[in-house]
Amino acid sequence: MIKKITISLFFIVLAIVAQAQSDTLFRTLRTITGDIVGFTVDNLDNIYLISSSNQVKKLNANGDSVAIFNNVKKYGQATLIDVSNPLKVLLYYRDFATIVVLDRFLSVRNTIDLRRQNILQVKAIGQSYDNKIWVYDELENKLKKIDEDGSVLGETPDFRQLFDPTPSPQGIFDEDQFVYLYDSSMGVYAFDYYGALKNKIPINHWNNFKVSGKYVYGSNAGNLYRYSIRTLLTEEWKLPVELQHARSFNFTSTRLYALRKDRIDIYDFH
Repeated sequence: MIKKITISLFFIVLAIVAQAQSDTLFRTLRTITGDIVGFTVDNLDNIYLISSSNQVKKLNANGDSVAIFNNVKKYGQATLIDVSNPLKVLLYYRDFATIVVLDRFLSVRNTIDLRRQNILQVKAIGQSYDNKIWVYDELENKLKKIDEDGSVLGETPDFRQLFDPTPSPQGIFDEDQFVYLYDSSMGVYAFDYYGALKNKIPINHWNNFKVSGKYVYGSNAGNLYRYSIRTLLTEEWKLPVELQHARSFNFTSTRLYALRKDRIDIYDFH
């Protein structure tokens, strides 16, 4: 009887420790409230808020407002915001095939009309390591690099000649000498800067997908995932109940951001 009680207490203690570790993993740092329908974060933990009127507001890591982009009437709602380079923010308006380039104060530096280069259908764009821009041309099925004038500097072969079926990436990420294309139904394609496929990572159906440093982040069905590009191992955590109903997530190396109705909760995450 004593032995059975000891074993039972042991498992109770394990359960308590596991719960404590889960709670500690998502320690609340702060909450930002306001008219927020979307957001993203850069690698310095600056936060870029999108309001229902399409305004973009930049907050620093302490939550202080540092810049606002209000020129929203011409193109409407941005389809994508790329802040992988905090000094150069890209707003992509898919309906107009137009990229607006902002500086770190969210002032307009340049506007790129992709249609002038006969690039008519683009779902995903991303910044390159050398301050250029990656775009995936859906009509030609090619990954292309363009400059701020929209001129094509380089491109891959037609993906229809390389893959069957052909991927249709929803995201492009330039990290640590590789370009990652994510198609949620087909996985992650890693290319070198010459357009050669180096690896295919079998990650499918992740939401809130992001490549940052040596990790790939995402979520699905109440779970948070972190895949190590170096070790090829995937870590998985069950999200607390209050986080499972968040509208979207974003990640940096030390923080988790969760969007709910008119607020963003920021958690310490290691």
